[in-house]
Amino acid sequence: MATRKLTALDIGSTKICCFIAEVSEAGRIRVTGMSHQQSAGLKGGMVVDMESAYRAILSAVHSAEQMAGTTIEDVVLSINGARPHSTTLTREMQIGGGAIRDPDISRLLQEARESVALQDRMLLHAIPIGYSVDGGPLLKEPRSMHAQTVGVKMHVVTANESAVQNLVNCVARCHLTVSDFALAPYAAGLSALVEDEKDLGATVIDMGGGTTSFSVFYEGAAVYGDCIPVGGQHVTSDIARGLSTTLQQAERLKTLYGSCQPAPSDDRELIDAPRIGEEDDTSPNRVPRSFLVSIIAPRLEETFELVRKRMEASGANGMAGQRVVLTGGASQLPGVREMAGRILNKQVRHGRPLKVSGLAEATGGPAFATAAGLLHFAVDDCGEARGSTSQSTANQNGLFAHIGKWFSGF
Repeated sequence: MATRKLTALDIGSTKICCFIAEVSEAGRIRVTGMSHQQSAGLKGGMVVDMESAYRAILSAVHSAEQMAGTTIEDVVLSINGARPHSTTLTREMQIGGGAIRDPDISRLLQEARESVALQDRMLLHAIPIGYSVDGGPLLKEPRSMHAQTVGVKMHVVTANESAVQNLVNCVARCHLTVSDFALAPYAAGLSALVEDEKDLGATVIDMGGGTTSFSVFYEGAAVYGDCIPVGGQHVTSDIARGLSTTLQQAERLKTLYGSCQPAPSDDRELIDAPRIGEEDDTSPNRVPRSFLVSIIAPRLEETFELVRKRMEASGANGMAGQRVVLTGGASQLPGVREMAGRILNKQVRHGRPLKVSGLAEATGGPAFATAAGLLHFAVDDCGEARGSTSQSTANQNGLFAHIGKWFSGF
């Protein structure tokens, strides 16, 4: 049976993950090579040091290539920062009373896409939510219906063009082409949500190192996406300041003893937190675990409060249903699920990659949902066709000519 190769590249502030997969004719995905490396040169999901970022990406890609025994040429890339902006637009056109055909849908979607004001931004996604016929209620499939007018309601996501261009440039230095982009929480949702959650309404919150991004799914489509510049690294920094220890020790303490839920034994359990610059082990700095929890909890409460306020301000909360799925490495801290449920007043679970084989136990958790989702994104267009989005489409000013063409009927 013929197979084709796909590569997903999830570039985050703390981790770079590369999955190389084979896709069967039936659409089954099997990962044959994987790698995850410590990130460098990125902050808040955006490049701050081109050389360091390039080397970290190259290392991750090379390790995955060695495991898969192949050389890759193009990748599907996640967008974790780049200040995304999500909006909904409607577009209507006359077709003169005949049956709605594929070319009519294609022209309608093209007109809707071209109506988006970009300026210094680029189009990431243009997702048809539904179609209207002669001003009627939204339909999933208007083709073959007779109408005077046909309209579309579309979810549009734009991102800061310079931030995306910097990522593309780093990838290009590795002699790779970016074949497509996906907003990280959208990709994570494609991987971690079950079909009923996508249909009935669910929110995916992708908790990374430098950012926390989220996407709302409703009636099978993504209808909202946003990002806040707070993540697991900020928790680590708070611990380092609060305990006067190094960032490395703070990360270690967070991983070994961290929680955002107090426990009765926390006051009795003492942990060592070596102070910065002190090499004398004879007088260790011991603090109760409850003090560590008191540092972690406020930052995570702030994170979920910001998510809740953004959701309420956007109007997407009504479509989000009662389900929240947490992905990303920072979501694995003990107590996060319970805190999210309390602040967001929803049912919360952890999400992990679904319908992808070949993953090791260590790479099958919430931290790898985005990378696996990029593979789903490339395989199944969910009724939306996408055009080429390689960096070769960029002109000399770095403007992208064809990015995120997700249109039915092409």
